[in-house]
Amino acid sequence: MSEPLTPAELLAKRQQYMAPTLAHYYERPMNLVRGEMQHLFDSDGRRYLDFFAGICTVSVGHSNPQVNQRVIDQIGRLQHTSTVFLTEPMVNLAERLAQITPGRLQMSIMTNSGTEANETAVLLAKRFTGRNEIVALKHAYHGRSWLAASLTAIASYRVDPVPVPGISFAENPYCYRCPYGKVPSACALECAKDVENVIKTQTTGAPATFVAETMQGVGGIITPPPDYFKVVREITQRHGMVFHIDEVQAGFGRTGRWFGIEHYGVEPDIITMAKGMGNGFAIGGCITTPEIAESLKAGTINTFGGNPISATASLATIDYIEQAHLMAQARELGDYLLDALRGLQEEFPLIGDVRGKGLMLGVELVEDPRSKLPALVETKRVLELMKDDGVIVGRGGLHGNVLRLQPPMVITRGDCDRLVTSMRRAIATVSEQLASKTG
Repeated sequence: MSEPLTPAELLAKRQQYMAPTLAHYYERPMNLVRGEMQHLFDSDGRRYLDFFAGICTVSVGHSNPQVNQRVIDQIGRLQHTSTVFLTEPMVNLAERLAQITPGRLQMSIMTNSGTEANETAVLLAKRFTGRNEIVALKHAYHGRSWLAASLTAIASYRVDPVPVPGISFAENPYCYRCPYGKVPSACALECAKDVENVIKTQTTGAPATFVAETMQGVGGIITPPPDYFKVVREITQRHGMVFHIDEVQAGFGRTGRWFGIEHYGVEPDIITMAKGMGNGFAIGGCITTPEIAESLKAGTINTFGGNPISATASLATIDYIEQAHLMAQARELGDYLLDALRGLQEEFPLIGDVRGKGLMLGVELVEDPRSKLPALVETKRVLELMKDDGVIVGRGGLHGNVLRLQPPMVITRGDCDRLVTSMRRAIATVSEQLASKTG
């Protein structure tokens, strides 16, 4: 085996052969060559504590031995067929999804990604209702296809100058930057009621579907208040709309429940999923009720959807989450980490807000806690400093000023302490720089 390239050599090759639209983190990127549960290793042998999990995807650990062994066994038996053939991993996964999803969700369509799952869900909603329009949320992210990017409400991801028509956006439940100037203690859920305003003023009054992430990941870990989805669900039912919840990031135990919507006491008509579903293997899915599934009568195929390898990886991931009690761990460590991060917030004015559920947490950085001016430059600097300290975190939000903490769910309390220590050092350094810059 040849020696790995240096980061400079690999970056030069990337710039020569990969399109510049494929951005990467860091001013000084490392060459990652190996993963081991919650850790990554670069070409110099340096270890990193991974608190981003390949964009919230490696749910049960990098190269998890139990998941990988089942995949290896499956490769030795059957690697690929298609949805037009009958295979046990695909059908068994569909059965398992029906068991762990809430309500009457029962019928699955396997896909390769969250983007494809969201495309499928919208098609189902349109066929079921006979309608065309869609209501989504501001700050949303639903994927990179023409439709999924058109459902996305962050300018940097809406690069097509001619988006799909018939999509309207309601205010999102962004309590820290409430569009109505409210605070949670004096809130009448105006954001939820805006869904009805949008239906009445920006559509024909009869949209096909409402689509929302349980918690917006790319949008900055926006976490709705407890009754938000109850109000929205009632509105959509009154207007005969399909209620579609995107669990691509929040699903598969990350928030402490199998699916994030379970925290809100409502039952969706459709759930879409991907990312943590396969622990890094390419897979996605859409699950719905029998009535909605029946509305799509035309024959459908998917060459790679539900293939034996990815389906086996997903089944192994689900089993590992259960056997290792990772949902309980996500709840416990999430609460522990929230408390620690809120302690940092009291210590540093640079931290404007801390939010999230389970192991899906966001830390929003602002230049001034009164004006809430987004601290974009400082956020990038914190990421770089933490990377240099051996800790990887993500970044998101409309303004790019939210630190995203979505680690493999196999982390420990000691890992949480390590994260907080590293963040404290980085924010202390950046806070000093910001203070000298402002005055």
